[in-house]
Amino acid sequence: MMTEDQIEETRVTLSELQVEHRDLDLVIEHLTISPPADDLLIRRLKKRKLLLKDRIAQLEHLLEPNVLA
Repeated sequence: MMTEDQIEETRVTLSELQVEHRDLDLVIEHLTISPPADDLLIRRLKKRKLLLKDRIAQLEHLLEPNVLA
């Protein structure tokens, strides 16, 4: 069981990761439509975005675990 401090810290981390994920989405979109596109940079940003998405899902699960009824 998580303490209140751990829950709050997890929520703050989750929020920061969600902001970074949204920012990466905007950067990727901008790089894609503004030629010349740096394909390697775009691939790296997309990989980082996927890693963030996985971490966000893990933190969300910690805060709201699925409970079988």
